Amino acid sequence: MKTIIFYVSFSLFSLGLQQVNAQEEAPKAVELSSEERAKEFFEKEKAKIVTEEKEKLKNQIEIVNEQLENGIITQEAAEKKKKELAEKHAKNIENKIAILENEMELRDRNADSSGSYIAFGSKGKAVDININTKKYDKRTTSDLVVAAGFNNALEEGQSLNDSDFKLAGSRFFEIGWAWKTRVFKETNWLRFRYGLSFQFNGLKPTDNRIFVEDGDQTYLQEFSLDLDKSKFRMDNLVVPVHFEIGPSKRTETESRLHFSTYKMLKIGFGGYAGFNIGERQKLKFKEDGDKVKEKLKNNYNTNDLVYGVSAYLGWGGATLYGKYDLNPIFQDPNRELHNFSLGLRFDVD
Repeated sequence: MKTIIFYVSFSLFSLGLQQVNAQEEAPKAVELSSEERAKEFFEKEKAKIVTEEKEKLKNQIEIVNEQLENGIITQEAAEKKKKELAEKHAKNIENKIAILENEMELRDRNADSSGSYIAFGSKGKAVDININTKKYDKRTTSDLVVAAGFNNALEEGQSLNDSDFKLAGSRFFEIGWAWKTRVFKETNWLRFRYGLSFQFNGLKPTDNRIFVEDGDQTYLQEFSLDLDKSKFRMDNLVVPVHFEIGPSKRTETESRLHFSTYKMLKIGFGGYAGFNIGERQKLKFKEDGDKVKEKLKNNYNTNDLVYGVSAYLGWGGATLYGKYDLNPIFQDPNRELHNFSLGLRFDVD
């Protein structure tokens, strides 16, 4: 059953990463500020006013010329008429542009709660202009999480000096995908992080010993030959959940509000829960002069459910990271050993 859970989980995890990596950002269109949008609108309206008035003047001049050719009016009357028409349309252009300029000055006062206001085009047609173009960062982002460091296991009242496992040789590794959601819309001091991770916890027993399973008992026993390596590994699939607090750099423009935690202090605290998806023991030794490698895969009476607490502290993408399993490694009636880890965690954007 654990093998099925492992392969299904790994396949889903890999597929998720492929889909995230395959997503390409669409080219972003150049965004105009509200001021630029308004100016662009009014410049177009001004050009339209000038074009329309010139066209009217041209048509009326042609009528005057036809009247002159047909002898309806004299040359002197024609010139006077043309001058009056030119002055009239010039005044029309001046007045209509002045109206548009007044509309531009009234823009902010006329804006409604949605960031829109009503302006009148060259033909008196109402035009709704939205000036509220501010865009916020995405509330939710995601990144790859990688962690590694020292691992060990103790029972209540036991110190590291009395541990049954080597301090330097026992290590852990974690890899996963995490989502980060800004809790509040316009501030970034509190973030909610959650995701999916694989944890690989390794323990190297001291004193030439290995784990032995005997019915419902699992215990350390001295090996009959000199061991070059003895390592017990537990693989977990967990869902980590953290609240992250810390300052962030706020950058605000007319069209965007951006928060960055680059090179900023961050503190995360929370926990994780999931499944133990496999255990194995790796041995290296010499027998009759030959090097022997053995991989022993068994249940070892470990608990199937995994849950614990974890926290991290640091700057930018690298943080000091610690986790502690609240569940014992082995089921009753075995020793109540709890796994714990301390190392570095990297959030790879």
